[in-house]
Amino acid sequence: MKRFTLVFAVGALFFVIASGCNRTKTEAAAPQPAANMVPAMPLSGKVVETMNSGGYTYVSLENNGQKTWVAVPQAQVKVGQQVTCQPGMEMKNFTSKTLNRTFASIFFSGGVLK
Repeated sequence: MKRFTLVFAVGALFFVIASGCNRTKTEAAAPQPAANMVPAMPLSGKVVETMNSGGYTYVSLENNGQKTWVAVPQAQVKVGQQVTCQPGMEMKNFTSKTLNRTFASIFFSGGVLK
């Protein structure tokens, strides 16, 4: 009887440890939300300012009175043009060395859609 109790206790302990290990692996593998999530919708608006530097086009878009800076691979955009850019990742306090300028907030996008 003591042998059965010992085997049962060791088996139960093994089960508890194995269950805990699996849970830890699952939790560790679960994606954590990033601090700067990609916006769900494309960035769009009227171009109010634009400049090219370092292979990027920096575009200030105005939409409903709000201005948003977007950086895309170098593209042809003009002030006054209505554009939509692919969603992108936001960076806060980004300093462009080639422009010698810091943007309080800028989205890095894959490009202009239209």
